[in-house]
Amino acid sequence: MSWRSSGYSLPRDTFIGQDMAMWSGTAHAHGQVIAGGHRRLAIMAGLFGLAFAALSGRLVDVALLDAPDSGLRQIGTAQDKIRRPNLTDRYGRLLATDLVTVSLYANATQVPDIDVVASRLTATLPILEENDVRVRLETQRPFIWLARKLTPAQHYKTHNLGIPGLGFVKEIKRVYPSGPVASHVLGYVDVDNKGIAGIEKYIDTRDDMNSGSSVALTLDLAVQHVVRDELKKAMEEFRSSGAMGLLMDVHNGEIIAMVSLPDFDPNNPNKFSDGARFNRATLGVYEMGSTFKAFTTAIALEAGTAKLTDKYDATEPIYVSGYAIRDFHPEKRWLTVPEVFIHSSNIGTARMIMDVGSNNHQTFLKRLGLLNPLHVELPEVGAPLIPKRWRTINSVTISYGYGMAVSPLQLMSSMAVLVNGGFRVQPTFVRERDQPQELAGEWVRIVSRHTSEALQSLMKMVVEQGTGRQAATLGYSVIGKTGTAEKVVNGRYEERQLLTSFFSAFPAEAPRYGMLILLDDPHGNESTYGFATAGWTAAPVTGRIVARIAPLLGLRPKDQQAPSGLEAIAVSYARSR
Repeated sequence: MSWRSSGYSLPRDTFIGQDMAMWSGTAHAHGQVIAGGHRRLAIMAGLFGLAFAALSGRLVDVALLDAPDSGLRQIGTAQDKIRRPNLTDRYGRLLATDLVTVSLYANATQVPDIDVVASRLTATLPILEENDVRVRLETQRPFIWLARKLTPAQHYKTHNLGIPGLGFVKEIKRVYPSGPVASHVLGYVDVDNKGIAGIEKYIDTRDDMNSGSSVALTLDLAVQHVVRDELKKAMEEFRSSGAMGLLMDVHNGEIIAMVSLPDFDPNNPNKFSDGARFNRATLGVYEMGSTFKAFTTAIALEAGTAKLTDKYDATEPIYVSGYAIRDFHPEKRWLTVPEVFIHSSNIGTARMIMDVGSNNHQTFLKRLGLLNPLHVELPEVGAPLIPKRWRTINSVTISYGYGMAVSPLQLMSSMAVLVNGGFRVQPTFVRERDQPQELAGEWVRIVSRHTSEALQSLMKMVVEQGTGRQAATLGYSVIGKTGTAEKVVNGRYEERQLLTSFFSAFPAEAPRYGMLILLDDPHGNESTYGFATAGWTAAPVTGRIVARIAPLLGLRPKDQQAPSGLEAIAVSYARSR
């Protein structure tokens, strides 16, 4: 029935208006529905996008870290491994850090053809041996390590082999950017990133170090490189079996450089010998020869049993407890205390210590810290070898460096007392950090200021007039003392096998740095006229190192040297008293 047939007679415009209103309302409702649908679609699209991204990330992870058809879950991540703090030198230069890497394992039950797989793996990874891989896979164990800490290139090539039964695990690899340059200070870690030696082992005992992101050491990497470079050259020049170098701030005990040769690359801990692992600076103990005469002279001056103007008869060898005491280069005359020191007279030094007495001598060496093991951050520390019974003959031989063995770092810290004004020094490898009680430095006076100044003047004469002349460096004033000791071979001293050393301090007018250079079994050559003693071997190495590192340490060269000589030292000594 139409509107017209019903008898209604409404204006046409009324129907049009109603139809338009109805359409308008319906269109508005449809618009709301469509808009809501668009929003829902957008949200759903976003969720699908997130899900797809997550799935894609996992697929990439699986593709890179899980071999096809391995059937093994990923066992651990880098976060599960031991994370270690970065190690830096005193200026923030990186010495050691952690990198995320991967290791290769196998589920031997899923490896299809052992012979083929072993051949393909060893062709791709030359670090593996084919027979060893074959033997491991033949065990049919569900988990076997094949290679740890792969490089990115090794990882990529191995993954692309597509061998079923192989997989990868994220791990942490310790990296040492400078290689062997500071190896005996840094030490190294095992395959599980645990410290095995050096500072790496020490920081594992300190919660405050492991909790931080970086540990600053006292080393100066540039100086460390120079010391190592010159020692390597010296080993070649003098055909030495080993060498050692130490540089320390004599006032605060900070070790600026420490080198022990031969050394090793801590990036490859399985590829160095036991000899390379041995730290000559802190673990080795040696009879240090005439460097000990500095301690003898210091105790004689400190105790008042000797004055610089006193003289000692060195015309003939002397006999103590049946042993003959002789000079290497005898002067065969009476010598003053400075002459005993600069000519390194065993006879004069022995007479000096006999006046001091064995008990006083032993007490003084103990106060210097030479009779007990040295406390330092490195775990590789050697205990000094001292007489079980301390008799007169022991004091006599120890007075010129025989019959007692100490580590080079122990000698260095004790010699620092003689050139820093007389105060005890605690060596340290770690900067600006609270130290354990046993490593805490003590501001304790060991010798008087005037004794320290006298020893500085005597060491200056050694370089200018005595056995250390070849340590002199143009533009930089150096003081020091030579030490030459015969090595014990099969229970006997062998005069042709020597341990030579030179302790130096600079700048001479106000010593800031102490350095000890040691060469193990050097041989003379044409340039040394066949001599292999410290004055011909360790002293010139010292001079070359000072010339290179002084600018790095901020020391400016000087045009003139301070006055020296016996009169100057006597005046200085008299004034200080």
